[in-house]
Amino acid sequence: MPDPFDILRHWWKQISGLVVCAMLAAGIIAWLKPLQYLSTSTALPASLFNSDKSRLFNENIQILYSELGTADDLDMIVGTAQLDTVYLAVTDQFNLYDHYQLQGDNRRMRAAQLLRGNSKVYKTDYGELKVKVWDTDKDLAPQLADAIMETLQTIHNKARNATNEATLLALKDGLKNTSAYDSSFHTVPDIAAAGKNTNYEKLISEYELMVKSKTPALVVIEKGRPSLKADRPRRAEILIITGVLSFLFAFLLGILLERKKLARGEVIS
Repeated sequence: MPDPFDILRHWWKQISGLVVCAMLAAGIIAWLKPLQYLSTSTALPASLFNSDKSRLFNENIQILYSELGTADDLDMIVGTAQLDTVYLAVTDQFNLYDHYQLQGDNRRMRAAQLLRGNSKVYKTDYGELKVKVWDTDKDLAPQLADAIMETLQTIHNKARNATNEATLLALKDGLKNTSAYDSSFHTVPDIAAAGKNTNYEKLISEYELMVKSKTPALVVIEKGRPSLKADRPRRAEILIITGVLSFLFAFLLGILLERKKLARGEVIS
């Protein structure tokens, strides 16, 4: 095994030249890339129990559940964030194909893909949902982060309320089918029919209230804010990492070359 100090003494010019060239190339690329500003929107999961009518009409049940959900409730929302639907909706809202200066027939999809590449939606170890967006416009970045969060909220609000809406329609159909119901008024032919209609009307009023309440799937606790300084590219870190990696590569290359010399019977001069 060649001595490391002999390697540095014999190959220091080549090693230094490779490191300088690598750092110069990385620096040029880093300085040519546009600055991107980071904005983050944060939310907590709302309890699935909030979409159950017993939350409002059963006091004994209500006190057993928290208004907030668990970290596991965020898994489906994080999964939804992988769909193109989310980013296409935000792209249309802000005309991002113009912001990204895209041309051509597929510019809408390409803009959505760029937004997706500049975004990150994930669940933290503390049970929070984070939406991060990087953009060259520091004022647009928080708007995009909030829009993605709002789109996820809308999708899952509809999913949560779908059961209540379906039940409400079924109840209304059931009430229409009773002999005591009419489109403009109803009569009560007997006590049993009256009780049945009363139950229908009570349930309908309860489910109408639940549908109108539009229980949220997320509770936003912090909206995106404009960043004071750019987050990407981190030029200093890029130069440091490039310098370290290029030095290690050059040093290992020097070791390999010296081992070949030793195998041929040559020595380090």
